[in-house]
Amino acid sequence: MLKLYYSPGACSLSPHIALLEAGLQFELEQVDTKAKKTKSGADYLAVNPNGYVPALKIAEGQVLTEGPAIVQWIADQRPETHLAPPNGTFERSRLQQWLNFISTEIHKSYSPLFSPDTPDAYKTITKDKLFKRYAYVNDQLKGKQFLLGNHFTVADGYLFTVTNWANFLKLDLSEFREVAQFSDRIHSRPKVLQALKAEGLAK
Repeated sequence: MLKLYYSPGACSLSPHIALLEAGLQFELEQVDTKAKKTKSGADYLAVNPNGYVPALKIAEGQVLTEGPAIVQWIADQRPETHLAPPNGTFERSRLQQWLNFISTEIHKSYSPLFSPDTPDAYKTITKDKLFKRYAYVNDQLKGKQFLLGNHFTVADGYLFTVTNWANFLKLDLSEFREVAQFSDRIHSRPKVLQALKAEGLAK
């Protein structure tokens, strides 16, 4: 059976959502990313030498890491769910464009904001950059329910996951009306709520 290594509320929430939306059977294994240990006491570095989540154990000796790669693999196991457009299509490249943008321009911009060692001046610069990226996303969401149009994909789950971090950091994203409405739509999805509850992030 598939096993997802995760940390509550981390970027591993994205493949957690994708697994549920795809209807795949899987196990969860919580990871202490500081101690590099799983909840069962195993050495997580033996699973992912980089020490961070997510990691998806597909079979013995087969572990996939890096969120954008994992969610696309999940989507391809259940093409009938349309969590990702078919490989080789322009629409699939558009999905990959969004996954890359979220990963490099939004996800990574949050990282220094969580670190107590980041100087305040640099945090200000990072927030400014992050808000510019959200302004772009906000514009792209106008007239659409989801990033690729009117159908939920794994890119939406990823954007929701990282945008949810603004709540923990008390970042006010209210000026980005489309982003706020998008987050509310994703949050209300049954499988998203199921993932949040499983990770102790919702009642």
